Amino acid sequence: MSTIDPDLRALQDVRDMVARAKRACEAIHHYDQRQTDALCAAMAKAGAAAAYDLARLAVEETGIGRVHYKVLKNLVGSEGTWASIQNEKTVGIISRDDKTGVVEVATASGVIAGIVPTTNPTSTAMFKSIISVKGRNAIVISPHPRARRCIAESAEVLRRAIERAGGPPDLVLSLPNPTIESTGALMKHKDIALILATGGTGLVNAAYSSGKPAYGVGPGNVPVYIDRSADIPWAAQAITASQSFDNATLCCSEQGLILDAPIANQLVAELVKRGAHLCNEDETRKLAKLCNVRGHMNADVVGLDPWRIAEMAGFAVAKTTTILLAWQGGIGKEWPLSIEILCPVLSLHKVDGWKEGCQACMDMLAFDGLGHTLGIHAKDERVLDAFFLEKPANRIIVNGPCSQGAVGYSTNLVPSMSLGCGPQAGNITSDNITARHLINVKRAAFVRRDWAQIELRDHERAAALTKDGMPRGSSVRGDPALSSSATAPSSSAMTADASSNWRGNPSVNDKSQAATTSDSATPWKSKVAPALKSAPPASGFASGSGVAIATLPSFHAPSTIQPAPRTAAPAAKPSSPYVGGTLSSAEIQTLMSHAGSGCPLGPCKGCPHHEVTTGACKA
Repeated sequence: MSTIDPDLRALQDVRDMVARAKRACEAIHHYDQRQTDALCAAMAKAGAAAAYDLARLAVEETGIGRVHYKVLKNLVGSEGTWASIQNEKTVGIISRDDKTGVVEVATASGVIAGIVPTTNPTSTAMFKSIISVKGRNAIVISPHPRARRCIAESAEVLRRAIERAGGPPDLVLSLPNPTIESTGALMKHKDIALILATGGTGLVNAAYSSGKPAYGVGPGNVPVYIDRSADIPWAAQAITASQSFDNATLCCSEQGLILDAPIANQLVAELVKRGAHLCNEDETRKLAKLCNVRGHMNADVVGLDPWRIAEMAGFAVAKTTTILLAWQGGIGKEWPLSIEILCPVLSLHKVDGWKEGCQACMDMLAFDGLGHTLGIHAKDERVLDAFFLEKPANRIIVNGPCSQGAVGYSTNLVPSMSLGCGPQAGNITSDNITARHLINVKRAAFVRRDWAQIELRDHERAAALTKDGMPRGSSVRGDPALSSSATAPSSSAMTADASSNWRGNPSVNDKSQAATTSDSATPWKSKVAPALKSAPPASGFASGSGVAIATLPSFHAPSTIQPAPRTAAPAAKPSSPYVGGTLSSAEIQTLMSHAGSGCPLGPCKGCPHHEVTTGACKA
């Protein structure tokens, strides 16, 4: 028996799993908010219960990070995510504004494609799955090939939880044999509604070019400015905690420290007290050669312990080392350690004052970090305000650890494992991605209470400018289509060929009236009379059309149309400006004369270019 080609098998997996996810999504289409939340609560509880096992599996499979911190990430991705969205309305009517008359209704997007990286595999898989199901969506995960087993196990934990809660387990699926081709096929599949792409720049660009709506992220070359007004011991503690958090594998972890000259040596000393190693010139050179490969971070050092990175570079440090520190003389291609490196390696930069620090932070953000995250340690409110206003970063972490802060763990930002970087980085949003980004909100709008006054006022302004009076169809006083007292032309003024571009409705009169009305007695017989002969079906539907139409009122067509006598008692009319149930001969003539001939100026009664009897325009 021949072996199936791996690429073909992977593509078939995509088709099969998207089809299964679509059926699962349809199965919960009728769920209300309570039923939907029950599934998510079960998923979060199960994810937290499996946090340690999944963390250990992730480190064993990928070799990235530390089990203790992977457990913390898994708790954030499950319990933390659910705690932030559990009270959010994502199903049915989510708001009513009696003042504006707008009703908002949430609907599901459909099947989500979730691209999960190797750096934070299990926590990201749980996070994306929970926010997807919260909106009654299904998700098909495309795992990084180096993390497919731990991601598949994460998905299985959630699937079993959904099933126990009474939902379809196929709301969460993970591709078993991911390849570059299958990931591309998943993103372009016709039944994929939206893409959640977390990964490198190439992957995010592929998601945006797939032709599907996509939420992507940008690289995070995060600068941290430490001002002379900062609490230096606390700043050192926060930086050390952030770099130790799963060995700085989050893209929002600090990458370079911008040190105000008066406190630079003190800050470095405080970091060394907490286990940091300050590299000498030779060690800095070796470290740069290892970590920067042709202008990009070396994937082999991502998430490793500092002692292992030093060993790979060719020098030795204690196994208790927390961070490798290296001075750089600037930012850019000439300084290899000023790039994003997702491991406990920090470049050091000395500046004189916050204005120089401001420029250095701008330079680092512009060097592959625009729109992502910035850190600042300062007590001076003027310095803080300047950084808030000027920096092109969408998350500014103040006096705290950047890794835990940007993802909403140590701050009150929305907990998220997918951080948008805004237009600066080519992303559609600058938000921390969450459940509300995965639902569609439609709006029902009632007419404004003051609409009649607004409409009349604006029509009067426009009429004053055009000097043509009110336009046909405006339904306000002066609208020629509503005038029923106009004198209709006598029958002698109408020729046998007289016609209008109004062709009437498919069927108007009942059969008995059509039978008693002769063609010769109807002035508009050559164009309209044939359409008046058939009667509407008794059911009220147009024959053979399947479309419901209102049954029109019947009327007798007079043998000749004469102007209504001025002395005759007026027919009873409703108080509204709309035509009543029975049309008079004058009303019929008015409808014909003002039905329009396609002229962009109207046409309306009295237009010098319009010939009423023939419908011709002489303009």
